[in-house]
Amino acid sequence: MSQLLLKRLLGVVALLQPLLAAGQPAGDPVAGRAAFGPCVRCHAVGPAARHGFGPHLNQLQGRRAGSLGDYAYSEAMRKSGLVWDAATLYKYIKDPSGTVPGTKMRFMGFGYDERKIADLLAYLQRQQGPAP
Repeated sequence: MSQLLLKRLLGVVALLQPLLAAGQPAGDPVAGRAAFGPCVRCHAVGPAARHGFGPHLNQLQGRRAGSLGDYAYSEAMRKSGLVWDAATLYKYIKDPSGTVPGTKMRFMGFGYDERKIADLLAYLQRQQGPAP
C-alpha cells in the first residue's frame, strides 16, 4: 500500500471516528458527491477550489473555523473557537445558526440526516485538494 493511500485512509478513519463512536453511520464518498450538490452554490473543494460566497473547503479537517486569511468570514465565525472535525461539522451542517449564531451560512439542513451528512463528510475528506 502506498504511503499516500495509507495517509488518505487514516485521514478518512480519523474524520469518521467521532461519527462511528456516536453510533452514526460511516460515509460513502460516492453518495457524498451528490450530497455536496447544493453546497457548490457557495463552496468548492479539490485542486481548483476557490472561494465563492462561502470559503473553499480544502484541508478542512483540523482547521480552525474562520481561519483562512483570504476569505471574509463573519465575526461570529472568526470568534467561534471551533475546530472542524466530524463532530463539529455534523453539528454545523444540521444547524449552522444554532452552532455559530451570526454565521453568514444560510443552509437549513433539510433532508440532511445522519447518513447524508456522513456521506458528505466522506466526500469532503476524499476531495481535500491543496492546503490553504
